[in-house]
Amino acid sequence: MMGTDDLAALLETLCPMFVLVGADGQISRVGPTLQKLRPDQPMAGREFLEVFELIRPRDVASLSTLLASAGAKLHLKMRETPRTALKGLIAPLPDGKGAVINLSFGISILDAVRDYALTSADFSGTDLAIELLYLVEAKSAAMEASRSLNLRLQGAMLAAEEQAVTDMLTGLKNRRAMDGTLGQLITGHLPFALMHLDLDFFKSVNDQFGHAAGDHVLQQAARIMVEETRNGDTVARIGGDEFVIIFPGLSDEDILSAIATRLIDRLQAPFLFEGNTCHISASIGIALSSQLKPPTAAEILNAADLALYEAKRTGRSRHCLYSVVAGRQNGNAEHGVASQL
Repeated sequence: MMGTDDLAALLETLCPMFVLVGADGQISRVGPTLQKLRPDQPMAGREFLEVFELIRPRDVASLSTLLASAGAKLHLKMRETPRTALKGLIAPLPDGKGAVINLSFGISILDAVRDYALTSADFSGTDLAIELLYLVEAKSAAMEASRSLNLRLQGAMLAAEEQAVTDMLTGLKNRRAMDGTLGQLITGHLPFALMHLDLDFFKSVNDQFGHAAGDHVLQQAARIMVEETRNGDTVARIGGDEFVIIFPGLSDEDILSAIATRLIDRLQAPFLFEGNTCHISASIGIALSSQLKPPTAAEILNAADLALYEAKRTGRSRHCLYSVVAGRQNGNAEHGVASQL
């Protein structure tokens, strides 16, 4: 006849979640994995129904009543928190010496592995829980790899979309982005102002100091334009030394004149490049969407271009509002409003 110690040693190998209960209902041995759920609370020596709450079958108050359920599945919970759910099967020992109750986590195995830091060593080698854990781990790894790939793809798509509307030399928006902004403002019937800015004497910089100096000047000019505009404004490079600035919601001529004046003042300051002093300035034409009813992108760009031409015609390094040009075209210049340096 196998003694209690031998039986317990065998069960530790085959059923690491076993409970060995005596005829008096007291726990004599538990499997190492089960004890791991309460490392600071030894279960041996305690009443089985003091440690575990029986959910099904109900109304079980003694071991003898529990033994009557031999062969039936048990549903239990730990009485102390965390109240881990368990499933079990009870097998009576010969001669009324008690019973062996083999427990498992059932569908709560994933929570148990997380809560108690269990590993494959805590389960029987033939337990399907091992395969389940490997499958869950493989699925988690595959999902993480998929998520990482999706994030990289989204990042690449966003980068490609941003690159498609960005001028690579200056970091400003390009003509495509400008067209998109104009289209949105016009379609939405939103008021806006548009500046067409052209760098004066830029060709001389390229001729005297080379294209690297010219690129440096373009980058510094772009920086100044961004600094002198709002976050919601669009600053775009649309040609070699041509820029367009769109001001959503802005139609105050005095404010636009002040912005243009600051831009010209700052762009007239010398730029240093590899010991060389580069001198440029700027001419600016300004048009308001309210001057064209209804405006189209082509019409407002043409209006700003005409105002830019007027600023250059009258001496460069200055700005002009389209209403002046419109007034001259109508033979009535005195009704136009101009801001010129």
